[in-house]
Amino acid sequence: MADTMTAENGEAREALRADLKALNLAIHQPSDPPLFTKVPKPAMQPVHWKAADIAAFLDRIGEQIKLSAGGVRRTLRLANPGIDYGTTPTFWASIQYILPGEIATPHRHTASALRFIMQGEGADTIVDGEKYQMNKGDLVFTPSMTWHDHEHKGDKPMVWLDVLDVTLVRNLEAVFFEGSDAQRQETNKLSDATFREFGSGIMRPVKPQHRMFDNPLLVYPAERAEEAVMQAAGLDPDPHDDTILEYINPVNGQPASRTVGTLMQRLRPGIKLKLHRHTGSSVTYVLRGNGRTVVDGQVFNWGKGDFIAIPPWAEHSHENLSQDEDCLMFQVNDFPVLKALGLWREEAA
Repeated sequence: MADTMTAENGEAREALRADLKALNLAIHQPSDPPLFTKVPKPAMQPVHWKAADIAAFLDRIGEQIKLSAGGVRRTLRLANPGIDYGTTPTFWASIQYILPGEIATPHRHTASALRFIMQGEGADTIVDGEKYQMNKGDLVFTPSMTWHDHEHKGDKPMVWLDVLDVTLVRNLEAVFFEGSDAQRQETNKLSDATFREFGSGIMRPVKPQHRMFDNPLLVYPAERAEEAVMQAAGLDPDPHDDTILEYINPVNGQPASRTVGTLMQRLRPGIKLKLHRHTGSSVTYVLRGNGRTVVDGQVFNWGKGDFIAIPPWAEHSHENLSQDEDCLMFQVNDFPVLKALGLWREEAA
């Protein structure tokens, strides 16, 4: 009798599913993936990209990928094997390679972007008429829907990290893009006006004249960022991060970008940090030093120029393997999004 009832119930359930499907309705089935899990179960995987592997392919893509009008860029994406699109669930990180004499022509898009200059000199960028040189260690922002282009006037290739919140924007179905046939934009009469007003780092204008964006500061010079971190390194270390500072919006003190967090981190010689975990994903670029990162039991030994991706809610810790030299790292993450949505959670392991 029980077997008959089970069969009848199964047939009735299948008939119900078929009738609902015809009306674009559905019920949850035992075979469906769970809507709720006790803790996050990210598909993103921890990944270690080595500097030597990246460098080996930059010249090859320089030869095979040509820049052309309309906004084409030459980039080497940091792909994550756990997800179909992007480096993390919310952003896309890639290495941009531009040769002497090349121009990356203007375009704009809804995705916000940032660039951290890894090597080279002689390139500049124009963002909605504001023009800035890009030097090693500088952080440069391109707010949503701003026209931007780059020109390399140096004699050696330029390399920088590109990070766009395009994965988030794509999942929200809010992608817009517009190219241009122009070689470059016209620059404003005063091409660095916003930096003159907001770039001191300790003061801001009482009556702003040139604030164009939510965060009016488009460039954060390398020397100022590292000086701030080195000053903070004189304080007691945080047990999970040692010394870590965030780039901020000078108007309101909030993160420099509303969707992508940007931080500079220093590990003092010999320090071994404690395990912790949090919601939100991150990618770290090593500026100097040699160390070890443990992510959910996986061990990654890294050096200068390497990248490490850490998934949401993964237990992780860093260690400086040198007893006499510090490590300096630049980190991008999606923590501002998680915090704005009330989804931020952090705990020690």
